[in-house]
Amino acid sequence: MSTLVIVESPTKARTIRNYLPSGYQVEASMGHVRDLPPSAKEIPPAYKDKNWATLGINIEDEFQPIYVVPEKKKKVVKELKNALKVADELILATDEDREGESISWHLLEILKPKVPVKRMVFHEITKEAIQKALQDCREVDQDLVHAQETRRILDRLVGYTVSPLLWKKIAWGLSAGRVQSVAVRLTVLRERERRAFQSGGYWDLKADLEQNKNPFEAKLITLDGKRLATGSDFDPDTGKIAEGKNVVLLNENEANKLKERIFEKTWTVADRQENASKRRPSPPFTTSTLQQESNRKLSISARETMGVAQKLYEKGFITYMRTDSVHLSQQAIAAARNCVEQKYGKEYLSPKARQYSTKSKGAQEAHEAIRPAGETFRVPKETGLKDREFRLYDLIWKRTIACQMADAQLTQIAVDVSVENAVFRANGKRIEFPGFFRAYVEGSDNPDAALEDQEILLPPLKKGDKPDCKGLEAIGHETQPPARYTEASLVKTLEKEGIGRPSTYASVIGTIVDRGYVQMRGKALIPTFTAFAVTALLEEHFPDLVDTEFTSKMEQTLDEIATGGAEWIPYLKKFYQGKTGLKTQIDVKNEEIEPAIAKTIHLENLDAIVRIGKYGPYIEIKTEDGETEVLKVSIPDDLTPADLNPEQIEALIRQKQEGPEKVGIHPETGEPIYFKVGKYGPYVQLGDKTDENPKPKMSSIPKKDSKTNVTNDDVTLEMAVGLLSLPRLLGHQPATGGKIKSALGRFGPYVVHEFKGPEDTKLQRDYRSLKKEDNVLTVTLERALELLAEPKRGRGGSKKTPLRELGAHPEDKEPVNIYKGPYGNYVKHGKINAGLPKDETVEEITLEKALELLAEKAATKKTTKKKTTAKKKTTTAKKKTTKKASTKKTAAKKEAS
Repeated sequence: MSTLVIVESPTKARTIRNYLPSGYQVEASMGHVRDLPPSAKEIPPAYKDKNWATLGINIEDEFQPIYVVPEKKKKVVKELKNALKVADELILATDEDREGESISWHLLEILKPKVPVKRMVFHEITKEAIQKALQDCREVDQDLVHAQETRRILDRLVGYTVSPLLWKKIAWGLSAGRVQSVAVRLTVLRERERRAFQSGGYWDLKADLEQNKNPFEAKLITLDGKRLATGSDFDPDTGKIAEGKNVVLLNENEANKLKERIFEKTWTVADRQENASKRRPSPPFTTSTLQQESNRKLSISARETMGVAQKLYEKGFITYMRTDSVHLSQQAIAAARNCVEQKYGKEYLSPKARQYSTKSKGAQEAHEAIRPAGETFRVPKETGLKDREFRLYDLIWKRTIACQMADAQLTQIAVDVSVENAVFRANGKRIEFPGFFRAYVEGSDNPDAALEDQEILLPPLKKGDKPDCKGLEAIGHETQPPARYTEASLVKTLEKEGIGRPSTYASVIGTIVDRGYVQMRGKALIPTFTAFAVTALLEEHFPDLVDTEFTSKMEQTLDEIATGGAEWIPYLKKFYQGKTGLKTQIDVKNEEIEPAIAKTIHLENLDAIVRIGKYGPYIEIKTEDGETEVLKVSIPDDLTPADLNPEQIEALIRQKQEGPEKVGIHPETGEPIYFKVGKYGPYVQLGDKTDENPKPKMSSIPKKDSKTNVTNDDVTLEMAVGLLSLPRLLGHQPATGGKIKSALGRFGPYVVHEFKGPEDTKLQRDYRSLKKEDNVLTVTLERALELLAEPKRGRGGSKKTPLRELGAHPEDKEPVNIYKGPYGNYVKHGKINAGLPKDETVEEITLEKALELLAEKAATKKTTKKKTTAKKKTTTAKKKTTKKASTKKTAAKKEAS
C-alpha cells in the first residue's frame, strides 16, 4: 500500500520524510495551489463579461469566489495529480492553522481524490509528533476553511473597491487594506501627536558624592519640601506645567544659583529605604512577542523573523510559529526544567512548574507556545545552525527555559541626602538572587551585560552620614514627544487592539513599507505624505475601515466563524451590501469626494499648502506677482512630514526660485560651492552637476544642536571648504602606524583609526563619536587619540571598574580583565564573558587560564565562522572552475568555427 502525503514546502517534506514508514511519498504543494484571480487576464473567459468579474467574487450569488490555478502552479498541480494516480491513500499534512486548513481544502477541490483521505495535524516536526499524528487523523475542518475564505474575500472587497477610488482622488497606484490601512493610520496619528506636541523646559541638579572614597550619584528631587518638576508634569498641548501640579519649576539661572549656594555646604544622609521586589520571567513566545523581541534584540524585521522561524519549524527545530497561545505541554515543561537543572542547578528552578494563560483576544488554533521541538531541547551550540537561524533559535531556547526558572530577587534602595533646603536622591538596585536573569533578560541579547545594567550599587550609607560633594552640575531638559512606532511597538499595539492576526503582522508591515506609506529610519516607522493624504480621506469618508474598534470586532466575528459560532455568508452580505454596505458607500463617495481636497495635506503647526501630485508631494504657494500665479515646489523623495518645518519650506522655495545659494569659490579648484537642502537636510556641493561630472562632491552640514539645522547664513566659505575636505587626515597612531581621520557619518561627526594587525590582511577600523564640544573640522590628533583610548560604551551606561587587570590579549592586545557580577566573578575580553570556576580566585587566576576560559566560550562562534568561510571558499572555487571550463568550451567552439 502506498500513501501520498502533501505538505506546503520542500523543506517540510524533507524533514517529515525521515519520520514516516516506507511506502509513504511526501510531496510539496508550494503553498496555495488556487487563489482569487490576481489580475484581469487570469479571469476565466466565462466570467469576463460580468460586472463583478474584476473582484473575482460573484457578489450576486452568495459571494461565491472564482478560484483559479496560477500559471506558476500548474506544473505543481500536474505533478501532484500524477503522484495521486499511483497512491492508495492521501494524507493532507499542511499547517494546523486556518491557512493550512484552507490549503488542504483547495487540494481536495482540485485533485478530486478517489482514494481515502485523511487530514493530519501536528505542532512540531519530530519523530514522536509525526507518528502520533498518523494515529490521530481527522477530516478537513470546514469552519476553519470558511473563516479563512471570509478573511480572503473581505480583504479582496476592501482592496479592490477602495483602492480604485484612491487612484481617482489622490494618485495612481495607491492601495487600501483591511488591516494595512489601520496600521498606517496608527503611524499617522502618532506623527500628528508629535507635530502638535509643545515642548517644555526644566532644570535640575546632579551631584557627584563620595562616602569613604566610594562614589555615587544623586539627583535633586525636592526644594523647600516641594517636589521638583519632571517631564511627566508638563501638558503636551501647551508645553507648560499641567493644571493641578504643585511642583517647583527651575530655570537655568535659578538652577545655577542653587548650585553655587549649596555646593560647599554640609551634605547629610536624611533617610535610607530598602524594598525587596521580585521579577517573574516572561511567558514563552507567541507569534507576536517573538516578532517584537526579535526586532528589539536581534534587529530582525517581523517579515524576516517569520521567514527564519518558518525554516526552523520545517527543519524540526521549533514548534509551530503561528500561535497566540503561551501554553506549554507537560513534555515541554519537563524538558525546560531539565535544561535549567543541568545548566544552572536546582536552586535556579521555580519551586513549581510554571504554566501561563493566554490573555490576547480570541487566541486561535495552535495550542502551544513557540518553543524548541521535541522531548528534550537541543542546546543552541549543538544544533549546527548558523547566522539568523542560530540567533533566533537561541532566543527561543533561552526564553523557554527562563520561563521555568526561579524569580529574580531584587532590593530597591533609595537614599535621600539633604543640603540646606534641598533634598537629593540616590537610587540603587541590588540583585540578591538572579534567578531567570541567568538565562534571559527581556530586551537584552546578552544576559551577562544585562545583569551589569540591572545592578546599581551604592556605598553602605546610613542616616546621619555626611558624604563629600565632589561635583555639582546643573542640567537642562526638554520634554519629548511620544516616540514613533517601531515594528515591535506597532505589532504590540495591533495585538493589544485585536487588529488582524499575529501571523499577518509581518506581511502587513512589509506592505506599508514597500508601498511607500512609511519609511524606516533606524527602527522608527515614519509616515509619508501619501500616508497622511490617504488616512485623512479614509477617516472622513470611510471611518469604519480605519477604526480600531470596528476592525477588532471584525476579527472577533472571523474567530466565531472559525469555531462555527457565526455564519459567513450573512456576515459578508451585511458588510458589503445594503444601505450602509461598502458598495453603497463607494458609489456615494465616488461622487462626493473632490480630488483637489483629497490631495491636500494639512499638517499641525504649518501654514503651507502641501499636495500630492502626479510625481509626488509638493508645496504650493502664491507668488508676490498676483493671486492667480502659484509656485509649485517638489518635496524630495525621502522628506517626510516629520521633517517639514517653516525653515525647510523656505529653503526649498528659495532654492526653486533663485537656484542654490552660492557660498563662494573653492580656493583650490576654482569651482563654485553651493548651499542646498536635500532629503537628508542641508548640505554643501562642490561644482555643478553635468554630464562630465554627474556626481559632484557633497557633504552634510552638522546640526547646530539636537533640533536645529543650520541655515545658509551659518555656512561660511571656510566651513564649506573644510566639510568638503572630509574625511580629514589628522595623523598616525604611534603604536600601529594606522591613519587617524575625522569625518561625518549618518549619526554625526566621528574619528576613526584605520589599521592592520600583525596577521591581518583586512583593514580594521575603530570608531569613536565626537563629543558636543569637539569640532570635526578642528579636532586635533591628540584629542582624537584621547577619544580612541576611551573604551566603547554600551547602551546601558557607564564603564565598570575591573576587580583585576590580567593584561593584554596576545592576539589583539585588548585588555583581559576580571569583573564582579551579581552571581559571581567573570573574565571579560571584548564582547566575550566567561565565568570563573568555583575553585579559582580573583587573586590566583593567571592570564593563561583566563585565555583558556575565553577560548572555550568563543569556540562555538569561531567554529561557525570557519565553516562559513570554508563554504564560501568552496563556492568561489567551484565558480572559478565553472568559469574556466566555460571559457575553454567557448574557445574550442571559436576554433572549430
